[in-house]
Amino acid sequence: MHHERLYLRLDGDPLYAPETTVPAGVMRELAVPAALRGQVAHLIAYDERLPAGAVVSERVVPDGALRLILDFGSGRAQVVGPSARPVLLSMTGNLSGLSVTLQPGAAFMLFGIPAHELAEKVVAWDDLVAAAHRGLCGLVREPSGDDERARILCAALQRMTRDTGGEERRKATRAAALLRSYGHARSMRVVAAAVGISERRLQQIFRSQLGLSPAAWRRLMRVHECLRLLRLPGPKQWTELALETGFYDQSHLINEFQALCGLTPGQFLQRSVSGFSKTPT
Repeated sequence: MHHERLYLRLDGDPLYAPETTVPAGVMRELAVPAALRGQVAHLIAYDERLPAGAVVSERVVPDGALRLILDFGSGRAQVVGPSARPVLLSMTGNLSGLSVTLQPGAAFMLFGIPAHELAEKVVAWDDLVAAAHRGLCGLVREPSGDDERARILCAALQRMTRDTGGEERRKATRAAALLRSYGHARSMRVVAAAVGISERRLQQIFRSQLGLSPAAWRRLMRVHECLRLLRLPGPKQWTELALETGFYDQSHLINEFQALCGLTPGQFLQRSVSGFSKTPT
């Protein structure tokens, strides 16, 4: 028995975005302490028991973020680097753990390295941190209850946080926000000037703080804007949609959409309204 489902979360979305076909109750958003919000954007607990013999493929639309994944079943903690590529996960059995979406600059603050060194990689937590901070998954999964596990995890992250690179982090975050809101209308030169740095410096701090180039981030944000417009009711005029979101034409939109989502816009629309329903398993 094989099923495929979709997971998407754009900036500002609730945990279950309209297109997400992961069953309700599988994921739960946990509060991030105020002291850790500069490092952590989202903290999610997940718990799912798949039927015996079932294989679930979960297509994850990229958001470009750095993540920490604690898998309680395998006992592994892994850091998943920034990427603008779609991911297709294959899952079986019992799934339980925590997923932490990290903020720009968190690679420096937690690991002391630029984010681009983690881009497109999956690295074991213990390979990145000092001996005193290893064994994180075992430490966190020992108590019962998501809230207590989250408290222990957040305390561990807070202990290892370095207060470094604040000015570069703020500039990179500001530039990313400008490209998110106006990615199709603003050139890199205009964005760099708005932040008060050169284009070359913009390239450098984007890679070090976010792990992606400004161009890759802008590509991703254009597709995200297309996804938001696809949520609007009524028929889709692909040529108008392409021009509105900064693509040259319909063909350019479809090619970029497929490269970054792994599906054509038409296939995405079909997947987002079919498959798993948002009901508990």
